Parts: sequence; C-alpha cells; structure tokens
Amino acid sequence: MVKRVLMVAFHYPPLQGGSGIQRTLAFSRHLPACGWEPLVLTVTPGAHASLAPGGADQDGCIVHRTRALDASRHLAIKGRYPDLLAMPDRWATWLISAVPAGLRLIRRYRPDLIWSTYPIATAHLVALALHRASGLPWIADQRDPMLDDDYPADLRRRRLHAWIEQRVMARCAAVVCTTPGAVVALRERHLRRARCQVRLIENGYDEDAFYNAKKLPASNTHARQPFRLLHSGVIYPSERDPAPLFTALARLHSGGEIGPATFRLVLRASGHDDHLRAMLSRHPGLSSLVELAPPLPYPAALREMLDADALLLLQAANCNAQIPAKFYEYLRAQRPVLALTDAAGDTASALRHAGLDTIAPLDDAEKIAIALRRFVALCRHGQAPLASAQTVADHARSARTRELAALFDAIHHKELP
Repeated sequence: MVKRVLMVAFHYPPLQGGSGIQRTLAFSRHLPACGWEPLVLTVTPGAHASLAPGGADQDGCIVHRTRALDASRHLAIKGRYPDLLAMPDRWATWLISAVPAGLRLIRRYRPDLIWSTYPIATAHLVALALHRASGLPWIADQRDPMLDDDYPADLRRRRLHAWIEQRVMARCAAVVCTTPGAVVALRERHLRRARCQVRLIENGYDEDAFYNAKKLPASNTHARQPFRLLHSGVIYPSERDPAPLFTALARLHSGGEIGPATFRLVLRASGHDDHLRAMLSRHPGLSSLVELAPPLPYPAALREMLDADALLLLQAANCNAQIPAKFYEYLRAQRPVLALTDAAGDTASALRHAGLDTIAPLDDAEKIAIALRRFVALCRHGQAPLASAQTVADHARSARTRELAALFDAIHHKELP
C-alpha cells in the first residue's frame, strides 16, 4: 500500500535561494526511497520576488500550486500597506487558495499525514485548517524558533505567532526542530503539552548538488593568488554583525600581517552590501581586502565553496539556538572553517562535535585577530582541522530524510506515546 504525505511548503522551486528550499526539496526527493510518496502544496511563482533560472525542479513529484499575494509587492500603495494584510506574514492571502486546494488533494490522493514547514507561518495555518477538516495526523517542521526574546518585534505579530505555536503544540502528532536549543526552548515554553513529540532533525547537505557542482569549472584558476576566505550567504546586521571582524582585519592590515597580495575576504550574496560598504569605509584600505560579491546560482555557489582556501561562519550569541544551514554545506565542502560565534551556542557545539575547534567570539575584535592569525597559518601548513568522512556522511540530507520517514512511520503505525 502506498503511503502518502501532503507537504505544505511556501519555500519550493522555482524560488531562488534560501535553505528552506533545499530542506523541503531534499525531503520530497528522498522520501520515495523511504516508502513515502510526497504531494507538495506550494505557491505559484508570482508569489516570489526572485526566481531561479530554468523554472521549477520537481523531479516527478506531484506539486500543486495556488496563488499567494505578497503584500509588499502586490497590495502596497506607494510602498505602504496595512499591517493586517501581512499577518502572520506577507503571504497571508495564501490561506484563501491553499485550504480548498489542499482539501481537493486530500480527497483525490488520500494522504496518510500532513506536514508543514516554517518560517512562513501561513503554511502552518493552512496545515491546521486541513488537519481540522480531515482529521489526518499533522507534523510541523518548525525548524527555527517561532518566538524568541525579542522576536517578532511587533507585538501583534508576536501574539499571533504565540497563538499559532500553541495550536501547533496542541494539535500536532509531532513537531520537528533543527537544533537542540530550539527543541529545549519549545519544550520549556509548553511544559503542559509534553505529550506532543518534539524531535530533532537537523539541516544537511545534498550530495547530488555537490556532485553537479564538481562538474563546473574551478572558480580559482590562478596558480598564485591571495588566500581566499569565503562567507557564502546572507549577513544579517544584528545576527551576523561583521564589524568586529572588520576591525580585526584593519589591525592586521595596518600591522603589515595581511595585504591585498596575501589575503582576500569574499562576502558572497550578503544581502546587505550597502550596509557593509558603509562599514568598510570606516577602515581606510580595508576595501582592498574585502570583496562584496553578487549572488551565484546554487551549483556555482557550492563550486566556490569547494575551491575556497577556507570558509567563514558568522553567528551571534542572540542566535545560540540556531545553526546556519550553510554549516552543513561547509562540512561537505571539506574546507577549513573559521567560526566566529558564541562558544556556548548550538553552532559552536556542532562545530566541536565535528572536530572543528577554530572558533572565536563574533563580538571581540582582539580575539578574532588572534584566531584569524592562527587559522591562516594552520591552513597554509595543511594543519587546519577537517571533519571525518563519517561525520560528513551523517549530515547528508538523505540521512535526514530517513529520520523524517522513521517519524512518519511511527505516527502512521501509532507507535508514538
């Protein structure tokens, strides 16, 4: 008998960028090998501001798309729109089209489970409505925390997020988080709902994507070039503030320890280039060491990771219950990693568990300078730590999908307490 799961996901191709796409796409690709046929309910391409070239990548998976309006692009007048139209997020209108479509999918394909994924909270609202109407067990892929000390900043949105999280904990057969800290925080906020299973299924990397990336031409074709330290992905001003790093680089530069001929920091697809450019302008000469590089297609971005001399990870202490999704891709790239993060957070813990100890606090320029000096020396002598092959394999998305399928099986066979 075919087992089916209805997957409610906003982040799905042809949307370009974002770790949420890779997580859901990998699950939908690998679930059939685990005995589960996925049915994906997502949005039409017009909901996305940025689309990947080549259109949607569905791999034969049944995908049904319904219309969702982006309040900031489709409903705004002179750039402004009522907050009510963006509660709990800018795509709240998706609820109107997704619920009837989901019910039709349920009647036609008779799935055994419903799965939905955050951080677009409307996806959970769609799944909640489908769960109530059908009675099917519901699993919420919560990923990162829906609530934190100062998130969401808007009080009304915070209250709505709290209400949605309460419904998730009250109605779901299981909730999945991507980090140990997120699991603990969710359990502590809902001690009275201990019967709801909260499980850890981390993010990972896609081996097929790296296989395809290796087919591309190498990105470092020059035999003699500066040491290239790469950060690939968004640099959030508060969660990944590089100001102390820039100060450390300026000190090393003024002391003659690094220069344009020997060192290059590449910040690829930061998402905040203007902000970073203003920060760099405060340090004369630093712009010759730091490159603000535009986004690349996903395979090319992975190729660049494979070719970099080393990789940079940034994560502030206010995100201690989160692990950047790129961490897993960095592991697979098998390049040395310098992590600027809080030693007490989940990111540092994951690094140490992988055997990587090249870590310094993100907010301390003096310690960053010391760590960077040591790190570059280790890399140049081939002594920088790398994760073992088994550790890398354990983080593949195919392995994560087997964990998810095992959870589906337990719910389907009513083996969860």
